[in-house]
Amino acid sequence: MSRIRQIVGLLVAITAITACQNGSKTTTLPDEFISPKTGTKKELTLDSIYLYAKQLYRWQESLPSYTTFDPRTKYAQIDPEQTAYERALFALSQYALHKKDRPYELSTIPNKPKYSYLERRRNDKKSSGHMASIETPYRYATHLSYWSAGKKRIAYVYIPSFPQLQTVKAELDQLAAELAQKQVTHLILDLRHNGGGYVETAEYLANLISPAKLDKKVMFSEQFHPNVQQGKAKILLKQPYLDANGKVVQYKGRPATLADVDYSEKANTHYFIKKGHFNSLQQLSCIVSERTASASELLISSFKPYIPIRLIGQQTFGKPVGFFSVHIGDFDVYLASFLIRNANGWCDYFDGIPVDLALAPVETSRHPGDPKEAWLAAALKDITKDENLTAISSVTYFSMPADENLLLKTNFRLK
Repeated sequence: MSRIRQIVGLLVAITAITACQNGSKTTTLPDEFISPKTGTKKELTLDSIYLYAKQLYRWQESLPSYTTFDPRTKYAQIDPEQTAYERALFALSQYALHKKDRPYELSTIPNKPKYSYLERRRNDKKSSGHMASIETPYRYATHLSYWSAGKKRIAYVYIPSFPQLQTVKAELDQLAAELAQKQVTHLILDLRHNGGGYVETAEYLANLISPAKLDKKVMFSEQFHPNVQQGKAKILLKQPYLDANGKVVQYKGRPATLADVDYSEKANTHYFIKKGHFNSLQQLSCIVSERTASASELLISSFKPYIPIRLIGQQTFGKPVGFFSVHIGDFDVYLASFLIRNANGWCDYFDGIPVDLALAPVETSRHPGDPKEAWLAAALKDITKDENLTAISSVTYFSMPADENLLLKTNFRLK
């Protein structure tokens, strides 16, 4: 009998050791297996928002289990349905803490994350990660002014947003040619109302105004969560990879999905590739405010390691993250999915980028580009010091509405 007890005891011990060695693999099922496979449309959508966040969110390790989050019980009774989804997304966004117990996505707007968001899908939205293209004529650099002060050649450009590149590329090329022709040494970019937009457009502008010496140097990198980089976000197999016309791309003899994208930091490192002939820039000044966000901050951050850059106005919004859209039911969901890091690896401006010359808010009827407008006057004074300023030329166009607070990735690369 004692021999049998010893054998049984040994088997129990071996079983216990094996369970400990296997850890969660033997005791905890993945969330996608725990979430029910049936339910109402709203319940299934709530489940999907959670499951995509669990695999794509930049701070996914902070999220609770499906059972703990329990999206159906907490949010399925909320109407209308979009409000239910937004409340669930907001709750998910508040788990990851930056510092002092403050969430990365703490917002001044109740029940709205600072970064992540969702919207009902528009019929004109086509390609993977893209917003709809703008078909109407566009004036991008809506205010241009030029001055001289001693040997300094100063240009001012008001940039209200970063729309899709194809809509503004020709105008940007023309702008760079004019800056080159006037041999501008000091460029003032007015980004005070620029909430962001397309990464590719901000990147193209950076390549136009950068000195040739920056060619082939790192501009910025996009850092996804390690699980995404390592191909563990299998949920992306459910997302087709679409071209600019909304057609599914064929890849290795089959329809491509977003799981086929290379999310490694190496593949998502961007370099300066000099465009155009403007090569006389000595100092970049940016007029900024709390509305300056995303792609605008990316532009500023990218130049910081390399050339003198002065920020005038108020601390920026603080958005060193980006996203791409995933389709869930009738909605496009944008989860904060990657960090934006400059050549020095810097991305810690979640509270905004501090300014070099802080200014009080002003209410004025003066249009951008007017040298008597308070913030531009301060930027000019910061450049000229005590030198006399001579106006050369100025032109103003009617400004188009700007896209607010976006940083959209469109340049996916398949593995």
